[in-house]
Amino acid sequence: MDLRSVFADIRPLRNDHFRRLWTANIITVIGAQLTVVAVPAQIYAITGSSGYVGLTGLFGLVPLVVFGLYGGALADHLDRRTLLLITTVGLIATAVGFWAQAALALNNVWILLGLFSIQQAFFAVNQPTRSAVLPLILPVDLLPAANSLSFTVMMAGGIAGPLVGGALIPVLGYSWLYLLDALSLLATFRAVWLLPRLARASAPADPVGDSSAAPAGAAPLEAAEAAPTRRTPGFRSVLDGFVYLRGQPILLMSFVVDIIAMVFGMPRALFPEIAQVAFGGPTQGGTAFALLFAAIPIGAVVGGTLSGWVSRVTRQGRAVVLLICAWGAGIAAFGVAVAVAGGRPTPWLVPAVACLAAAGAADMFSAAFRQAMLQGAAADEVRGRLQGVFTVVVAGGPRIADVLHGGAADKLGAAPVTIAGGLLVIALMPIAVARVPAFWRYDVRAGL
Repeated sequence: MDLRSVFADIRPLRNDHFRRLWTANIITVIGAQLTVVAVPAQIYAITGSSGYVGLTGLFGLVPLVVFGLYGGALADHLDRRTLLLITTVGLIATAVGFWAQAALALNNVWILLGLFSIQQAFFAVNQPTRSAVLPLILPVDLLPAANSLSFTVMMAGGIAGPLVGGALIPVLGYSWLYLLDALSLLATFRAVWLLPRLARASAPADPVGDSSAAPAGAAPLEAAEAAPTRRTPGFRSVLDGFVYLRGQPILLMSFVVDIIAMVFGMPRALFPEIAQVAFGGPTQGGTAFALLFAAIPIGAVVGGTLSGWVSRVTRQGRAVVLLICAWGAGIAAFGVAVAVAGGRPTPWLVPAVACLAAAGAADMFSAAFRQAMLQGAAADEVRGRLQGVFTVVVAGGPRIADVLHGGAADKLGAAPVTIAGGLLVIALMPIAVARVPAFWRYDVRAGL
């Protein structure tokens, strides 16, 4: 067996621009995950309630929806490099704000949630813009591999961040974690600064700065013909993106199945409670807390390392459905482990983490395929707006889950809510596929 067909495809790293962005992300993602861990931990330490932790979902969802959709429209009309620079500065500023409130020991949940909302607004514009950049600097056939590499880095940060954060919170407090996040974002600022101008393309163009000299691949199929005309960024421009998406049921279903997976199957708002109640951890941080937050990224990194096969999969719709079912099964099994743990850190912590890791691997592969479908088939004129929808779905789904899981767990308990959520994911997949059978049959060789 050729090991190159098993391990990650690293050909996208031959592209100078992608390599710089990817390398900077290794640093930045670790810092970002420190904040991801610190915010719910600080809220739970202040309030002792999973319901308050779940409010991060509500405070994060609104700016994600509003600015995610509008940010996609901006990415279709403005120079994408400039937009990335502005939003990166905004993310640095909010990280400094987190540091200040912790250093001053304000212990105010509403200040925390307000800062979190502002941070999510900048994130919501930054992410669709970043994703819309990839098809301009890489050939189409390398997009699945590039997405796998990017998701692997994101999830690797999700391992290091919780493990480091969980260990450092009891020692250094929250302020140092927020400060490290602010400093790490400087690496991404430098990588974006070195990009060329990336204005919206008026027609398909050759990739920028591709030192691999790989062919650009086929241009988008029917999607390009139905693309809306260029408008000034605003509500009508956002609406045009939805009109375009409505005419592409396969792309639309790629969002629906992810919403199902994340809304019902993401119990992260319950991790602080589960770490303390089910596995006997301390109120702030601790080993169980760190491992629960790191488990899903651990699985995603292992999966990303062994992702050489993703470029050979052509029936991407079928792969997405099966992988989301695997995600649901992993989450349900995690809930069972939590239910039988009963406050004992061992032996149930290990199988609980293993179940989350298996779910994380399935989710990483699913995300890589869905992103590749969207990037490869959508016309460049609407690519930013569709990436905005993708960001809203991928990041917004877990925010809704935070609210639902947090509220339900206060009444029903963490374990029953987690088990029911995982099983619902599996049950809803056949219903979704029955609505749009073409999604199950989608083959990248035939296009939309």
